Amino acid sequence: MFVVTGATGNVGSQLVRLLAAAGEQVTAVSRRPGPLPDGVRHSAADLGDPAGLKAAFDGADALFLLVAGDEPRAVLEAAAAGGVRRVVLLSSQGAGTRPGLYGHPVAFEEAVRESGLEWTILRPGGFASNAFAWAEPIRAHRTAAAPFADVALPVIDPADIAEVASLVLREDGHAGRTYVLTGPQPVSPRERAAAIGEAVGAEVRFVEQSREEARAQMLGFMPERAVDGTLAILGTPNEEERRVSPDVERLLGRAPRTFADWAARNAAAFR
Repeated sequence: MFVVTGATGNVGSQLVRLLAAAGEQVTAVSRRPGPLPDGVRHSAADLGDPAGLKAAFDGADALFLLVAGDEPRAVLEAAAAGGVRRVVLLSSQGAGTRPGLYGHPVAFEEAVRESGLEWTILRPGGFASNAFAWAEPIRAHRTAAAPFADVALPVIDPADIAEVASLVLREDGHAGRTYVLTGPQPVSPRERAAAIGEAVGAEVRFVEQSREEARAQMLGFMPERAVDGTLAILGTPNEEERRVSPDVERLLGRAPRTFADWAARNAAAFR
């Protein structure tokens, strides 16, 4: 049995569908239930409460783990007690490139490596789905705002992360490996807005925010350290953060999906 935490999220919801379609037994863990494929069991639980996860882990073989909560070792101990032997951690590229600013995923990575379980770590760059933050202003007045208009990064489609996670959860040969997951080419915020415009068949006007404006907005829904780490990558990415990783293509046998692919598939959200 596979346990998927964050089962209603951008990656987790797609991973649940992939595993279920492959005929696997799946327990979907989230605070609140969402739409699930037939045969998938839902367990209402929170990674911030490791004791409450015991029922979800009972009889499980493998775990897809988010970076959430503050007790990764307790979560992993509960998983091992339930029978889990393999864990795939969804971390962040920042854990490798800027560990001082990404202490939370770093702590989870350390706990996973020291857990005694068979582990694989996924380090995606920025998610294409972060563009959902533009959905309301694009619907309302065909405008998208972001800082660092022409700084390009190889953002990844969450669907590709889910496919990689499904593969490494079900296949042998990935133990002890860390995979960096990116899209096929760097794309700037201005270019992303244009791609959404193309997908919806209407011009989207791009407005460049100052760093200070973006920081104030992000502090409304992100911790300060996470905001500073994100802005550092978005504004002054280093060579590794700009690099297109070969790992998605190597694992899936095809190129990663482009941002334009993601925009076309999600155009309804912006109309």
